[in-house]
Amino acid sequence: MHRELIITPDPIDEPALVRARAGRSDMGAVVSFTGVVRGSEAGQPIRGLEYEAYVPMAEHQFRLLFDMAAQRWPLASVRLVHRTGFVQAGEASLWIEVVAPHRGEALAACGWLIEEMKRVVPIWKRPR
Repeated sequence: MHRELIITPDPIDEPALVRARAGRSDMGAVVSFTGVVRGSEAGQPIRGLEYEAYVPMAEHQFRLLFDMAAQRWPLASVRLVHRTGFVQAGEASLWIEVVAPHRGEALAACGWLIEEMKRVVPIWKRPR
């Protein structure tokens, strides 16, 4: 399975990520998810979120999650980009792409990765 992980303070360039997709004719599903910072947190308006990560452990945890996902579903590729630093409301803070033979597998794996990431990866956010 192809795996790609980027933890960066730079804006997420979704068109470039899509252009870089490795095509495989035996895969029928490409699912991508973009997490966008909302303009409010706990009912209060905010300018954005400040993301902080313990990068070595975050990378380790993401790799473990990628391994677990590959054991659960027949995935061809998982690519994930997560921002750090200040991310303004309306900007993307997370981008995930999962490639699998069928849509159900790709959708399930993508949803599972998001939930598990929030549970175990040491990335914290603070509203500003």
